[in-house]
Amino acid sequence: QVQLVESGGGWVQPGGSLRLSCAASGSIPRVLDMRWYRRHSENERELVALITTAGNPVYESSAEGRFTISRDDAKNSVYLQMNSLKPEDTAVYYCNVDLPGGVEVWGQGTQVTVSS
Repeated sequence: QVQLVESGGGWVQPGGSLRLSCAASGSIPRVLDMRWYRRHSENERELVALITTAGNPVYESSAEGRFTISRDDAKNSVYLQMNSLKPEDTAVYYCNVDLPGGVEVWGQGTQVTVSS
C-alpha cells in the first residue's frame, strides 16, 4: 500500500515563502503524474499545480509565476515552492499522485497559513 506524507506547512507573513514536500512510501511500482491541491475552509479542493511523468509543470492561474512544482523520481517525491505568499493562499494543501492501473493516492494534508 502506498502512502503519501506531506511536510513543510506552517505560518508565514504575506510576501514570505514556504516549501512543501510530499514523499511516497510503500510498494511503489511507478509514480505517474503528481499534483498539489488545496482546500480553503469548507470549499472543495482546487488544483494548484501538477507535474507530468515527463516533468512538465502546469499551474492554476493564481499560482503561475509564484509557485514552482518539481519532482524527484529517485525519492518518489514532489515539492511545491511557494513564494510571494498572499493571505488568500491560506488553505490545507494536499499532494496527490497517479499510479499505474488507475490508482490515485492522497496525502493527509498540511496547513498553510499566511497572515500578518
